[in-house]
Amino acid sequence: MADHPKPSARARELVAGAYDIHIHVAPDVMRRRTDDLTLAGRFAEVGLAGFVLKSHYVPTTERAAVVRAAVPGFGAVGAITLNASVGGMNPVAVEIAARGGAQVVWLPTVDSANQRACTAADPEGATPPMWARLQAELREAGIAADPVDVVGPGGAVLERTRQVLRLIAGHDMTLATGHLSADEIDVVVDAAVAEGVRRIVITHPEFTSQRVAIDRQRALAAKGALLERCFTTPHSGKVSWETWFEHIGAVGAEHSVLSSDLGQPFNPPVEDGLALLADRLLAEGFTEEDVRTMAVVNSRRLAGAERADRPAGAERSDRPAGAE
Repeated sequence: MADHPKPSARARELVAGAYDIHIHVAPDVMRRRTDDLTLAGRFAEVGLAGFVLKSHYVPTTERAAVVRAAVPGFGAVGAITLNASVGGMNPVAVEIAARGGAQVVWLPTVDSANQRACTAADPEGATPPMWARLQAELREAGIAADPVDVVGPGGAVLERTRQVLRLIAGHDMTLATGHLSADEIDVVVDAAVAEGVRRIVITHPEFTSQRVAIDRQRALAAKGALLERCFTTPHSGKVSWETWFEHIGAVGAEHSVLSSDLGQPFNPPVEDGLALLADRLLAEGFTEEDVRTMAVVNSRRLAGAERADRPAGAERSDRPAGAE
């Protein structure tokens, strides 16, 4: 593996207690740098409190429960991503994930209509996402599903999307916007707020298929959403570090949350991601308080850290969907 920079002791201390809300590790359907059980031990060693297990293809709730049992006290958080492999915008899948203890629901990513239709090219030299090869293989095999729609042709939020939003609100889960377009994000966030969703994060707004403009980021922040600042987006060359820093400064640290999006074999160790971001932010003039807010305070809120000790399904399975 390539040599990667190591975080400073100061950066490690600043991000202590954080959750990395966006990682890709084994077991998965593609090769990963490490597995969830090994990574939990590494996170604990460097002072990180937990992580959210993301897969584009399968729910991770059961794996998170295995990690929590194997590493007592560690905050492994399950999630579901509403791509074709789980039935797309499937309220049943969300309800079952919630009853199993999942905290985060990503709207469609690799199967979103926006991602499928996106013609924006990555900048020259950018590293393509690992899922792009798998998506191509599915197409070549003739088994690719139709795009997963979240809004209708006129831009109105679909009823099944509203069903999903009501479930997220009722279970006090976290809504992540996935790979929706900027226009879709606007209307879905409005609908989520109207349905009572309390935790909303705009997934890597600098990513090639999102490219959410600063004025829109500010408007989303004013509605209560947090903007996710992923390590891999600038690290892989999809956006410049300068633009990434500019967006944080323009929108505000209090409205941003750091994550790594790491786990790829060719990228730095996952447990280094947040601290590497801390070093870069400090070098750019952001304060220690800024870093703590983005890395620790906001990540813990989105990960549902205050509910970390609750058994799977507790306070969820015995109440009707959408109940306050």
